Amino acid sequence: MATGMKAAVKQPEDVNGSGGDDVPFDPSMWRDYFITYTAPLSQARTEEWMRARAETLTGEVRRTMLDVAGDANDDSSAAAMLVDTLERLGLDGHFRQEIGAAMGRLCREVASDRDDLHTVALRFRLLRQHGLRVSADVFDKFREGSGDFSPSLRNDSRGLLSLYNAAHTATPNEASLNYAIAFARRHLEAMKDELTPPMAKQVSRALDIPLPRFPRRHETMNYLAEYEKEDEHNSMLLELARLDFDLARSLHLKELKTLSMWWRELYDSVKLSYARDRLVESYLWICGVFHEEDYSRARIMFAKFFGLLSLMDDTYDVHATLDECFKLNEAIQRWDESAVSILPKYLRVFYIKLLNNFNELEDSLEPHEKYRISYTRNAFKLSSEYYLREAKWSNENYAPSFAEQLEVSSMSSYPLLAPAMLMGVGDDGVATAEAFEWAAAVPDMISASGEVARFLNDIASHVVRKSKKDVPSTVECYMAEHGMDGEAAVAAVAALAERAWRTINRAFLEMDPSLLPAARLIVNLTKMLEVIYLGGGDVYTFGDGLKGLISSLFLKPAIVYTQ
Repeated sequence: MATGMKAAVKQPEDVNGSGGDDVPFDPSMWRDYFITYTAPLSQARTEEWMRARAETLTGEVRRTMLDVAGDANDDSSAAAMLVDTLERLGLDGHFRQEIGAAMGRLCREVASDRDDLHTVALRFRLLRQHGLRVSADVFDKFREGSGDFSPSLRNDSRGLLSLYNAAHTATPNEASLNYAIAFARRHLEAMKDELTPPMAKQVSRALDIPLPRFPRRHETMNYLAEYEKEDEHNSMLLELARLDFDLARSLHLKELKTLSMWWRELYDSVKLSYARDRLVESYLWICGVFHEEDYSRARIMFAKFFGLLSLMDDTYDVHATLDECFKLNEAIQRWDESAVSILPKYLRVFYIKLLNNFNELEDSLEPHEKYRISYTRNAFKLSSEYYLREAKWSNENYAPSFAEQLEVSSMSSYPLLAPAMLMGVGDDGVATAEAFEWAAAVPDMISASGEVARFLNDIASHVVRKSKKDVPSTVECYMAEHGMDGEAAVAAVAALAERAWRTINRAFLEMDPSLLPAARLIVNLTKMLEVIYLGGGDVYTFGDGLKGLISSLFLKPAIVYTQ
């Protein structure tokens, strides 16, 4: 994602341009692919049947399975496992009422003496991920008098994996969960080469990105294949999940075609060749926030906002002179066609396109939703202000303190996306007026998300050469202030990213329940950072790193159905 995240880039070459210091990015590897792509005929012909079959199965699942959630005579562990399965298969949106009833039961039965580690950890994680506070003391029963976990747990792969995932819902200062993470990781690392599928793959995935931070759509893609191998899997639930995945994928392909045509016209007409051409990659990111069919308008509107912001970001970051940056910001703040005259010629088409696209976004909103566009426009204006501050630092060769750098760069990277993310969400209790006010105030959860974005991006850009126009990153500022080498500073900044995640977890548990649906989207947006910057890379800027994931999510059906 662009959004002020200073891209790690290739070695710069001299190119003609006003700024004189452009850094060329790789061209899009997708370009018109999704404009011309046609799904195989066997898939296109079966969509109507698939939808009818999915509706039938949904009713059957509700009637024959979900009574488990409320069966007082049954162990509540069955309800916990059902909720977990529905969420990992991506079906929770169809059964919100039933899941709500199950979570209420789990609140009343957090743990019992007969529960094993897997069951306790699963309940703990589910409750916290639903915004319900539960004490980490529930794990004390698995500790010895010394405080160490029982040696008998060291070979319990299922329990250790559940503990590892659960402990990543930790809030600041939960030292016992720090130890739980270290204990579980140490023993999972030791046994991972001896495990068999699907446990082997689940452990490997969690050691890269713990489940509470793994994008939901990506987990579903993986779990569809793994669930089938579980001894107690339900074939009806599996079929429904595959149908649901492919129906959403079919809609995603239609949206990709629409957005690709919009982006190609925009990108080719503004002629800002120095800017990243990453429509498909940004759409992948957006699907990690909300993939369900009900969020189609939200995805399209967010993608358009993001494309426009990306063009502005790269203009400030790699091309414009400082004088041009001032003029661009002035025009953005005025937000009127008459301001086009103050801009250099190469930015005039972009500016007019920007205003026209925002007018079209407003037209996409219902009359009672029109107020949302002001929050989104203000976020765009604030982004420009932050980009300008970074441009001034760069021009003056100013070396900010770590605190200064974080204050500006964390805000320019992520928090201002929240209003745009909510802009197109329907009337389902998520994008309320209160949610927009909450997002605009940049509360702890959103500012901490910005810190995660900044820290992970800066770790990646420290490994790969940055633009010469970039100001020192948080890693470089930390090195200078603490007299550290790069490796030590990267480790310290990674620890700060972990601390920011814990701030997010705490905020999620403490906030007004009416804001939880909107907050969950913020968390989803932040989860995608873990994929983009996994292992210190930046697969958004260098889009070829996402080719396999894009193909798997959008081009490979979960199953080919026939009538």
